[in-house]
Amino acid sequence: MTDTWLYTIISVIIISLISLVGILAISTNINKLKKYLLLLVSFSAGSLLGGAFIHLLPETYEESDILGLLPFLILGGIVLFFFIEKVLCWRHCHIPTSEEHPHPLGINNLIGDGLHNFIDGMIIAGSYIVSIPVGIATTVAVILHEIPQEIGDFGVLLHAGYSKGKALFLNFLSALTAVLGAVITLAIGTSVEGIQQYIIPITIGGFIYIATADLIPELKKEINLGKSFLQLLALLLGMGIMALLLLME
Repeated sequence: MTDTWLYTIISVIIISLISLVGILAISTNINKLKKYLLLLVSFSAGSLLGGAFIHLLPETYEESDILGLLPFLILGGIVLFFFIEKVLCWRHCHIPTSEEHPHPLGINNLIGDGLHNFIDGMIIAGSYIVSIPVGIATTVAVILHEIPQEIGDFGVLLHAGYSKGKALFLNFLSALTAVLGAVITLAIGTSVEGIQQYIIPITIGGFIYIATADLIPELKKEINLGKSFLQLLALLLGMGIMALLLLME
């Protein structure tokens, strides 16, 4: 259990520090950033789908005593993330804001992103409760997703009128909710036996929702054949990395 706590806390701290990736956006031309972000989004979608189907789903079927509930829990995860987006007007968008691509105002984004990071912390902690390799695979999937996400969030805060320094600071504070989510989940997980059997299927649903409802639709806007092919390669690369992580198990 000590290893579970150690790996989880290190992982969520790394996730929180990724919020500072907005520094890259300060010195990067916005058009170049958009071009690379779409490849990162493709990579992220592949890693989330790979994490869900290659790691989490098989592990869930092997360890679960509630096989009959698994389809409903996975669907529940999809519905939960849909509900969160609808209620908080929060969307996993990864493109910096502009006149052509507007975002909600900064405060809405901070609230939504704080909840998003809190859930990420819960997901990572729940995965480490299952096993260290599953936790690492989940952490990698979340990290690959967080890089473009945090750049987009940084752009939202700048558009809302915050200075670059304040935008970085607020984004980092929002990211720290991942630590809170992880600690709460670990505390509950050590006292409630089998809780990971419920957390992981909901995580699978969340990963599927983010990849298919938020990320892939952004990629479909690109109609250039060459760029679309690169996006496909990035998508497959994300899945491939998740498959390679099986070697750790």
